[in-house]
Amino acid sequence: MSLWSDLSLGVSGLQASNNALNTVAHNITNADTEGYTRQQVELDDRRYITISKTGSAISYQQSGLGVYYSNVKQVRDYFLDKTYRTELGRQEFYEVSKNTLNEIEDLLGELNGASFQESLSDLWTAVQELTKDPCNSVTQGALVSEAAEFLERAQSVYNDLAGYQDNINYQVLQDVKTINEYGKQILELNTTIQKIELGQEKANDFRDQRNLILDKLASMCNISYTEDQYGAVSVQIEGEDFVKGSLCFEMWIDIDSQTGFYTPYWPQNSNYTVAPGGNPKNTDDTIFSYDGKKGDRIYNIEAAHVFDLSREISAENGTDVGKLRSLLYARGDHRADYTDIRFYNDIKDSVLMNIEAEFDQLIHNVITAVNGVLETAAGVKTVTENSTGADLAIYNAIKAQDPKAYDGKEYKVYENVDDGFNYMESADGSPLQLFEKSTTDGWTEYDLSSSGLGSYWVFNEEEMPKFNSRGQVVDSNGNVVDQSALADLKYSLYSTSNTRINQKLLQTPSLLGFRLKDGSEDTATMVALKKVFTDESYTLNPTVIKRVNLNDYYSDLVSQVSNSGYMYNSIYENQAKTVSAAESARDQVEAVSSDEELSNMIKYQSAYNASSRFINVVNEMISHLLNSLT
Repeated sequence: MSLWSDLSLGVSGLQASNNALNTVAHNITNADTEGYTRQQVELDDRRYITISKTGSAISYQQSGLGVYYSNVKQVRDYFLDKTYRTELGRQEFYEVSKNTLNEIEDLLGELNGASFQESLSDLWTAVQELTKDPCNSVTQGALVSEAAEFLERAQSVYNDLAGYQDNINYQVLQDVKTINEYGKQILELNTTIQKIELGQEKANDFRDQRNLILDKLASMCNISYTEDQYGAVSVQIEGEDFVKGSLCFEMWIDIDSQTGFYTPYWPQNSNYTVAPGGNPKNTDDTIFSYDGKKGDRIYNIEAAHVFDLSREISAENGTDVGKLRSLLYARGDHRADYTDIRFYNDIKDSVLMNIEAEFDQLIHNVITAVNGVLETAAGVKTVTENSTGADLAIYNAIKAQDPKAYDGKEYKVYENVDDGFNYMESADGSPLQLFEKSTTDGWTEYDLSSSGLGSYWVFNEEEMPKFNSRGQVVDSNGNVVDQSALADLKYSLYSTSNTRINQKLLQTPSLLGFRLKDGSEDTATMVALKKVFTDESYTLNPTVIKRVNLNDYYSDLVSQVSNSGYMYNSIYENQAKTVSAAESARDQVEAVSSDEELSNMIKYQSAYNASSRFINVVNEMISHLLNSLT
């Protein structure tokens, strides 16, 4: 082998060591860079020169030409990446549930320094004081005042729950935007990586950026991904293509006309019709679809939802992965009230809807029970198709005038007659209510004189809404109720948001009287009022067997929230440990170790110095030969 070949041999070692040192320096510089994966040098032999071939020899006599810097690879483990991303998505799912319950616990527990439990207790205390001296205007005023305070705090708590529901709804919108942005970034990085790796260079730093985005995307939804032979990554969300080839299939957002809630859906999976007189090509590039409309297209998104929220939440089904899914579960699909308790299986997975419904049920029970006691004291009676005599005649006469389709309901009636005493009556002659609806009347006057029955006040029954699979209120034919009809329906309810204290009683609490026609105190009504708060006839929801009174109902509600919060907090903490273990295992493989890199630096520095000395020796030999020949 010639000295010139030896010189080339030393130069190759010098170049390889220099490049390896650059890689080590790059690792150390980016040791704290988020998402960075350590890079490892691969050195290969240059081709060999065959000096001789001898059949009896074990191998050919060959002379090497040194080494070269063949590749710099990322040190990653596919299975550790997949495990980490799945567990991270699961952690984010339970973190949303934990945070939601913690927020609800704060809303229920404290309100401007005073707990709601205190207002309920104060109302019960006012009832107890009233029963001691029912005809005293002071105790009557205290009852009305505490009832007003109770309702005011109840509405504040419910509004806070609804406000938090709106905050979660806004987070849904922002997360969908973020997810779409991640998809665009992955698409751009795919293109960049493919262009760079068409040659011999590796786009490792761009791969790190893409892997970091995949980590973040995995925290938001359940993803799967594959990389093709050209270095491009395809991503699926909930089994649907999100990034594939040269396309990013963005999520769109539907805004419900009744609730204003956002629902992410896949436009490619939805069917649309064209608005009358519209152009099917008239669309825009926003993610919004107001009430299923996009330009002149009217979309039906029933089969295009990104998440199937009807599936049971379980690790086995993969339905407990991702922040966005958890936000949708927590928020629910509409503002819940006590009527939703009938459909408890439909709301049990929504933390906020569950609490809204159970809390509103408490307020509804107090309102209707107290009003019911006053109605009984006034002399309200119930007539049905099974009544007899005059009551049956009243029932049939009202039924004939009922403006709404008869559904077999009974009627609560009160005769509108001035007997000179008018106990528990309002100024217009209707039965007196402590709690009245804010927007509609509690009673309607029916003139039955044509039937020889005189005039009667008929109680306006609450109308129970029906819901479709999207949480929209529908009529008996399944058609979505429009806004005006929806308002009328909601206004028929004695719910937290649709009830106020009787304004006349606020001004003159003594209208309650509680003194019978013979001048005696109405003790029967006092006993009935106390039973409202002491009878154990209420349950939180259909799955709870334990019956409680109104005083204990709220305590059990708070305990339920606290227990659920503790459970989710425990799940979250255990999941956080799992993620931490997966991240540590991944870091052992992928993260930069300063000690290891310093060791490599010493190794490559020594190799560099050895190559340099080797070149110096060869150089001196060549110089000596040249000098000797001159």
